[in-house]
Amino acid sequence: MSRSHQHKVAVVTGAARGIGQAICHRLAEHGADVAGIDLGDLSETGALVDSVGGRWLGLRADVTSQEDVARIAAEVAAQFGACDVLVNNAGIYPRVGWDELDYDTWKRFFRVNLDSQFLMCKAFVPGMKAKSWGRIVNITSDSIQLATAATTPYKASKMGVIGFTRGLAGDLAPYGITVNAASPSLTRTPGMYQYTGEARLNEIAGRQLIKKVAVPDDVVGTILFLTSEDSYFVTGQTIFANGGLVFL
Repeated sequence: MSRSHQHKVAVVTGAARGIGQAICHRLAEHGADVAGIDLGDLSETGALVDSVGGRWLGLRADVTSQEDVARIAAEVAAQFGACDVLVNNAGIYPRVGWDELDYDTWKRFFRVNLDSQFLMCKAFVPGMKAKSWGRIVNITSDSIQLATAATTPYKASKMGVIGFTRGLAGDLAPYGITVNAASPSLTRTPGMYQYTGEARLNEIAGRQLIKKVAVPDDVVGTILFLTSEDSYFVTGQTIFANGGLVFL
């Protein structure tokens, strides 16, 4: 197993299950010390990190809260030191039709899917600047290029992630920090089953060039590259790890 992330400190939001859990597991396999952030139970993710001999810190927190984010930044620094790798994976994706969409729901999508990324970057970028090295990956969505209904606030917030990524890449490039976005295909995760079923997963897979229902590990290789030393010349990009469903 490659130790490409040896001596790196990684922070991953939305870490309790699904794609975030897989990211934590694989970063630990590659040598990183991993802090996983979620409102949910992180014990399963911690056990996966422990199983590969990784150092783990599980923190229950609301990443839309400035106070919680400040607290977890202090706890990560105390346990592991400054963050090297930040993966902003936390997100919500319920389907909401236009007639049912109210302003509070609209704002909630932006708080979780976009504002949390801003808050996490504000908290952890100073440590990266001090090291003159950092890797930030923000998770966006293929849905921005698909014709679907009842996804207006989701698509708007995920388009905002791409704009945020491109802007921040310009601000942080002088400090040796890269900022990229990664977009998985519709993926078989526990959270996704709240909003869709196996038939929809298979329908999307049938439209991909690689006709396979995506699972969390299918996007993790992209995350590992974008958070490695080898990605030093890649910044401001959106990488679609989606089996060829859509092209950017």
